[in-house]
Amino acid sequence: MINYTAKYTKNDSGYTGELLEWPEVITEGRNLEECRMMLRDALNEMILAYHELGRPLPVPNSLIEQLSVEERYVCQTA
Repeated sequence: MINYTAKYTKNDSGYTGELLEWPEVITEGRNLEECRMMLRDALNEMILAYHELGRPLPVPNSLIEQLSVEERYVCQTA
């Protein structure tokens, strides 16, 4: 089992989905559920293509972390 990191971004037409470790795997959907389904399908197709070409699959190595910041302090100098 390989786990890749998906990123979903809201846009005017729905959502864009992409894999952080594999930038070529990107898609869009009208809603989050459709985008997830389309991204999984795109991943499966890309895996098949890489196997046919004899290319190694990208190694998952992303660490996702949220950083908190108080916006009102960002513009102040020390």
